[in-house]
Amino acid sequence: MTEPAHEHLADGNDDELELDEEAQAEHDLRKQVALSQIRQYGDPALRMRAPEVESFDEELRRVSERMVGLMHDADGVGLAATQVGILRRFFVFRHEDEDHVIVNPTLVKVGRETETELEGCLSLGPVRVPVERPLTVTLGGADVEGAPLRFELEGSGARVVQHELDHLDGTLMVDRTDADSRRDALRQLRPRLLLR
Repeated sequence: MTEPAHEHLADGNDDELELDEEAQAEHDLRKQVALSQIRQYGDPALRMRAPEVESFDEELRRVSERMVGLMHDADGVGLAATQVGILRRFFVFRHEDEDHVIVNPTLVKVGRETETELEGCLSLGPVRVPVERPLTVTLGGADVEGAPLRFELEGSGARVVQHELDHLDGTLMVDRTDADSRRDALRQLRPRLLLR
């Protein structure tokens, strides 16, 4: 799942402006490289249901760390294993300025009150669609060592984990939006023939 774009502001000082431009160029390059490693709409892995993780091993820790790095470089707040082509049931997410890995996640409890907000996705480029989701959830699962985890989430945190959990079931945000928004999104995602 994506977060709002960062703005770089300068006070008019040329040296600071040049540094800001260099920092922005480096940020943009890192983002482009990260996005090139994340599966994009149309990739079959995005439509597959990930089986549960059975081995809490060094590979799981290593892949989780790599996914956290990709999430940050791509300006995301969540990234599911299926988005990097790994059919295993775990995702990473950022909540209250901390990175978390949750393995074999399940929604233990879902609140009744819902809210519709625009969502973006690292696998769907610039597309943003309104999605209605419960405002509060309790998420259960395990950490990379296999120890039990439980998160009581509300607002954007609840939205992020629901979005990532959907990825592990092969569901995309365009599946959860209204018909008009889905049609517009699919129009944006449709490959275009380039004429020269």
